[in-house]
Order: sequence, then C-alpha cells, then structure tokens
Amino acid sequence: MKNLALLLGCFFCLSWPAMGHAASQASGTITMDFDLSAQDARDGTKLWIPYPLSDVDQTITNISISGDFAESAVYSDKKFSTPMLYARWDKGVKDRHLSFSFNVVRQEVVKKDFPGTEGAWNAADFKLSLGATSLGPIGGKVKVLADKIVAGKVTVQGKARAIYDWVCDNMYREPKTNGCGAGNVCSLLLVPGGKCTDIHSVFVALCRAVGVPAREIFGIRQGKQDVVDISKWQHCWAEFHLPGYGWVPVDPADVRKMMLKHDLQLTDKKAKEYRDYFWGAWDQYRVKLAVGRDLILNPAQEGAPLNTFGYPYAEVGGKVLDWLDPKTFKYTITYRK
Repeated sequence: MKNLALLLGCFFCLSWPAMGHAASQASGTITMDFDLSAQDARDGTKLWIPYPLSDVDQTITNISISGDFAESAVYSDKKFSTPMLYARWDKGVKDRHLSFSFNVVRQEVVKKDFPGTEGAWNAADFKLSLGATSLGPIGGKVKVLADKIVAGKVTVQGKARAIYDWVCDNMYREPKTNGCGAGNVCSLLLVPGGKCTDIHSVFVALCRAVGVPAREIFGIRQGKQDVVDISKWQHCWAEFHLPGYGWVPVDPADVRKMMLKHDLQLTDKKAKEYRDYFWGAWDQYRVKLAVGRDLILNPAQEGAPLNTFGYPYAEVGGKVLDWLDPKTFKYTITYRK
C-alpha cells in the first residue's frame, strides 16, 4: 500500500465533474512554514517564495507573514512580473523562521465556447509566449516534429488541438521523475516520460514552434481533506492563446495522470472523457503561483536563472538549497479546508 500511495501521489485531491455542469470552486487556507535555523549561521540567508495574487480564476485574501527575518518585502521579476515574497536574515543569526499563509477561493475554469472564426492578431504582442527557453527550444528537431504534427492545420485552434492530442497520445507519466520534472524538451522527445512540467514543456515548445502562443503556469494543488500536508503537491499546467477569444486552459499531464491511476488505455471511454475535459478546462483544486521560465528573481539570486518558480527558493551564503527536498530545506506547506 505504501508503494501504491507513492505512485499515485496526490491523485486523491483530483476530481472533475461531468461536462455541462455549473462551474465549481474549492477553497481553503494554505500555510508555508520555513525553518532555516539548521543552516550555517555564519552565512547570510535569503529566501524567495512564490506569492499568489487574485485574478479572474482565484481570490487570495487574509495574507499573513511573520518571522524573525531582518527584512521582508513583496517584489516581482522584470520579465514576467511574477510576484514573490523575499526575506533576508543577517550573518550570525541562528534562528531563521518565516510563516506565510493566505486564504484562497479557486474557480473551476471551463472555456469551450470557441468562436467559429479566429480574430486577427499580432505576434509581437505575444513575444514572451512565442520564444524559446533554455530547456525549450523551438527550432531544429522540435520544429520538424511540430510541423509534422500540425500538417494540414491552418488555424491556431486546429494546430493547438493537434499538438494536445499528440502529447496525450505519445507522452506518459513517469512517477519516478523528481519533483514536477525539469521540462527538458529535447530529452523528452527521446524518452517521453515525465511529470507535469515535462509534459507541458513539450506542449508549449511544440505550440511555439508553429507560431501558437503558449505558456506554462506553476502552482500547487489544494487538498480535499480537512488538513493535508501539500509540501510536495506542486503542479504545472498550460494554456494557449486563441485569437479573438483569449487564453485557453489545457492540462494533458492530468490526462496521463488519471490514465495511470485508473490503468486506462488511450482507447478507453474514460480516457477520452479526461482528454475532452482538459481541452479547455482546469479543475478547481489548484492555486496559481507563478509564470515564466529562466527567471531572474528580485532581488537577483546568486545562482543561475530559475528554470521554474513553482517551489520556494533559498540561498545560504550564496549556496542554493535543494528546493525539491523540503526535509533538508526544511519547509512545510499545509492545506486546511
């Protein structure tokens, strides 16, 4: 049973109603507790935490920040305007604690009433959603594959749907992947198994390679029980822009996740239901935290640009802590219904 639980991960927080229902919502309090006291006190310590904002899909209220830090503030990066909570502890300080909590009400997102005719658009307006990233090239083999997938498709929606179906058909969830995956597109085209960041990085790169604006979104799952440790419940999903309509939600990674959970084949009816649902929809059990790849934080980190910013990030004496290991980094993220 223990191995099964590890395999399924946070499947228990996932639930999608049938098509045609009224949009649902989920809510709760998320608390992030950090204790960096075990790190070398001779070094200065810096911590950056993804900071959620309210938008049309989620409402963030009752934000609380406490701790024994020397400085804290909310900033955003210069390229993507991704918000972050920054805190700093001076050299020689032994106790280093921070607690960050907020209430969230998240709406299910369903966007399937696509227009019959796509509007005019200017690619220059979507520069950040059309370019390559360090692990997501859009030329070479990626471009060749993308062109093959969308052959005969002349609309943005047709191209995006062809890529979505190809990802659902050809990629798979690999439970042994560390964290949400690095999203190294070239490696994933050779071995197409991974987790949510991997699967959506491929979707985004293929879309961008054929001129479809697309981007990943990084966040965390909400629980369904009264109190849940969600320290490892980070999730990545994606969206593409349809001219004259707006951003369209997709989540082929959750299609493959539910196929793994229920031992489904691509031809099974239930697999088709998941595929149909996640084309133009996201469930309500998620919280958006960040967007962007190759981020330079604010204040700037000493380490390399961040591949993704769905996890907290810290440096002690300029040395990067392993954000995928909350026991060593020593943080706990708790959901309360």
